[in-house]
Amino acid sequence: MSELMTGAELEERLRELGARRYHSLHPFHRMLHGGECSKGQVQAWALNRYYYQAMIPLKDASLIGRCEDPALRREWRKRLDDQDGDDSRPGGLERWLRLTDGLGLDREAVTSTRLLLPATRFAVQAYVHFVRERSLLEAVASCLTELFSPQIITERMSGMLAHYDYITPDILLYFDKRPPQAERDANFALEWVKREARTPEQQQAVIDTLAFKCDVLWCMLDALHHAYVTPGLIPPGAFVPEAADG
Repeated sequence: MSELMTGAELEERLRELGARRYHSLHPFHRMLHGGECSKGQVQAWALNRYYYQAMIPLKDASLIGRCEDPALRREWRKRLDDQDGDDSRPGGLERWLRLTDGLGLDREAVTSTRLLLPATRFAVQAYVHFVRERSLLEAVASCLTELFSPQIITERMSGMLAHYDYITPDILLYFDKRPPQAERDANFALEWVKREARTPEQQQAVIDTLAFKCDVLWCMLDALHHAYVTPGLIPPGAFVPEAADG
C-alpha cells in the first residue's frame, strides 16, 4: 500500500476482507447451524471454544497493561467485566460453562483444557502472543472480527434451537448477551484504528491483523472438522465423543 486511505476507505477494505474470510463461511459452522452435527461434534466444538473464551481476559489484560491512554484503558476494562463478571452477575466465561454443562460435559474436563485439540491450543496461544507482542495498533485491530460476530451469533442461536432438541434458550445465554457487547466493542475499536492508523504502512498493518485473526478462527474450525468430521482423526489425548452418539 503506497497511498493513505481515508477512514471510510479503510473501513470498506476491512469489511470486504471479513465478508470473504470470516469463519461463518467455514463448513463446520454451516454444519453446526444447519443441524447436521452429532451431539458429540457439538460437544467438541463447545469444549474447544471454551479455551478461546478463557484466554480472552488474559489477552485483554495484557493490552490494558500497555495502554498509556486512560480513556483507552477505561474502555477496554469493559471487556474484562463482560467476560469475568463479578460477585453480582456471571460473566461470559461462566455463561459459556452453562453451555458445556447443558451439553453434558464434565466441568472439570472442560476447565482443565486437557482434552483440547492441539491446533486449538496453538491457535489461541498465537492470538494471545500476537496481542502481547505486536504494536498497540495491531493489538486493538485484532478484535475487529467482532464487526461480523452479531450476525453469526444470531444464525447460531436460531439454527441450534431449531435443529437440536437438547439445546435450550437457557444454555445459550452466552449468545443472548453477546451481540450488543460485540457491536459496542467493535465500533469503538474500528473508530480507534481509523484514527490511529496514520500512515499507509499502519493501515496495511490493520488489514493484515484482521486477516491474521480470521485465520486463527478458521484454523480452530479446520481442526474440529479434521478431527470430528472428515477424515475423523482425533489426536491422542483429545476429547472423544461417546460411541453411542454416532
